[in-house]
Amino acid sequence: MKDYAPENIRNVAIVGHGSCGKTSLTSAFLYDAGATTRLTKVENGNTVTDYDPDEIERQISINSAVCHLEWNGHKINAVDCPGYMNFLWDTRASLRAVDAGVVVVCGVAGVEVGTEKVWAMMEELERPRILVVNKLDRENANYERTVQSIYNFFGRQAVPVHLPIGEEKDFRGFVDLINKSAYIFQKDGSGKFSKEKIPDDVQDITQRKIQELTEMVAENDEQLMEIYFEKGELSPDELKEGLRKSIASRQFFPILVSSALLNIGAQPILDAIVDFMPSPVQIGEAKGEEGTVKTTLDAPFSALVFKTISDPYTGRISLMRVFSGKVNPDGAVNNSSKELGEKLGGLFFLQGKEQIPAGQAKAGDIVATAKLKDTSTGDTLGAKGTSIVFPTIKFPEPSISFAIEPKTRADEDRISQAVHRITEEDPTARIERDPETNELIISGNGQLHVEIITDRLQKRFNVNVDLKPPKIPYKETIKGKSDVQGKYKKQTGGRGQYGDVKIKMEPLSRGLDFEFEDKIFGGAIPKNYIPSIEKGIQEARKKGVIAGYPAVDFKVILYDGSYHDVDSSDIAFKVAASMAFKKAAKEAKPTILEPIMNVEIYTPEAYMGDIMGNLNGRRGKVQGMEQKGSLRIIKAQVPMAEMLDFEPTLTSITGGRGSFMMEFSRYEEVPSHLQQKIIDQSVKDGRIRAVEE
Repeated sequence: MKDYAPENIRNVAIVGHGSCGKTSLTSAFLYDAGATTRLTKVENGNTVTDYDPDEIERQISINSAVCHLEWNGHKINAVDCPGYMNFLWDTRASLRAVDAGVVVVCGVAGVEVGTEKVWAMMEELERPRILVVNKLDRENANYERTVQSIYNFFGRQAVPVHLPIGEEKDFRGFVDLINKSAYIFQKDGSGKFSKEKIPDDVQDITQRKIQELTEMVAENDEQLMEIYFEKGELSPDELKEGLRKSIASRQFFPILVSSALLNIGAQPILDAIVDFMPSPVQIGEAKGEEGTVKTTLDAPFSALVFKTISDPYTGRISLMRVFSGKVNPDGAVNNSSKELGEKLGGLFFLQGKEQIPAGQAKAGDIVATAKLKDTSTGDTLGAKGTSIVFPTIKFPEPSISFAIEPKTRADEDRISQAVHRITEEDPTARIERDPETNELIISGNGQLHVEIITDRLQKRFNVNVDLKPPKIPYKETIKGKSDVQGKYKKQTGGRGQYGDVKIKMEPLSRGLDFEFEDKIFGGAIPKNYIPSIEKGIQEARKKGVIAGYPAVDFKVILYDGSYHDVDSSDIAFKVAASMAFKKAAKEAKPTILEPIMNVEIYTPEAYMGDIMGNLNGRRGKVQGMEQKGSLRIIKAQVPMAEMLDFEPTLTSITGGRGSFMMEFSRYEEVPSHLQQKIIDQSVKDGRIRAVEE
């Protein structure tokens, strides 16, 4: 590939709801530009950007994938992004590497939840965008209905520049409202088309839409407004210039049409990317946490690592967007986020999974390097001596967790290395051991996300695990006070064992955990045994007294006891203290505590009543409501035990339009009528037997 100046590069993300045809459209781009020799298809499992085995098997995009092509003297870096909710974190990260977006909307379904989500991301990041109504060849496709859904969600700034010719199986091309011509495509997937006269049956609507387009463009530019008033029209070149400015300032979002599978409309979309999308130079500068960098080759090198790939052959691959300067394949750089040096392991362009050697990495381009030791997704790389740090990439907290159980000892031995590789590639995946339940917990952005992580454990690292709902980390505490004696006396011939303690137990405020107070006076128990007494209580409280869960939020006062000159020992006092704890806790009105979660649910307004009713059935307490764009946010506090199956329920209620976040808030007492169920489960799990032994 030849060398491209920053002004001749276009970096775009192909985004939209899952299964709207993003990967198919990317395939058509690559074929029409000569980057591939055939029109690849998702159903055949041979596309450039859906190359992961899980993607091929499920026929959905799971990871963002980068490819590039040459078009009309320009280089286009296209990032094919996931559209399903579980994987939108990767889309958000990829949007940091591009300057604009192509938002694909299904001509059958219209605007869907994934479309709304990516639109909101691009609004937040201030990315210009064009819209593509795809799948217009499908049964039940309806252009007018789809455009109306675009107006409803994104406003009247979205304006058609193409009008389709034919519907469903008769869809064969479009009218270009800028050039005032019709383009009729062959249906053999070749992408070949002829420029023709506008058909008579669409003449009236064409003239009306040309006028609407012209007026919208003129409104955003005083000079064009004067020309329009004077001549009553704008030339194609004037329309293009006005569009270019309005799109760059995000005052205008043109709507184009396509059938990616039939390769109808892909080439005009590439034209629009080159003609209307801003180059890195037009963006001008990138904002760091302190100061900015200019997009020029003369500035010091700076780049943001926006994705990490764990490759079985190359190892760790770091994808980066270069914002300024240039660097050589063997260059030494500074990781300004972590303040350490790194050595580049070569430079290459990615064409899906294929690695194409690159020369220098230059401002405005997207390149990859290998084997960086300490650099992770979101880190800033820069020239030695520079300190620019770009804002890190914010990833969502996991919303769902499962317990995983390795099937064999060999699987358990292999899991730690596999976990490191997976979390390196997927910053939203968590695999860690719960210190309270001792279970290995896997957390992700949804059930599908967790299933894919476990698939990767098996396919990539040969680690086989079973997925189970996680155990709830209940705790035990006391509500009353007690005063008891714990006495351990054992004589088996020769030296015996003797320890005797008297303790008082009382509750502490929630969250204070445990307090031990030594009130021994007059040497009733020698000082050297006091640490063993506290240790005995600490160890005993790990298994509670009613359901086998750790005891918290209580105070123990050691106030008396006795010892034997010969038979007393650390172990004897430790056992005596353990006996005293169990007796004291049972007499102090023990109860069970459960974790309460702060939950934020994002939903269209129409589903709020059903969701709040569902939360009430889960013992949830709604704390408040907010509005964010077209979505409503319900804030509630719900017991963790009631949230384990919430995700599929929310998906069912909202038709996939809802999402939620959850984080720990505090512990609260479990209602008395539910405590026996927990105790019964503890008996079943063997917890209580372990305590009694």
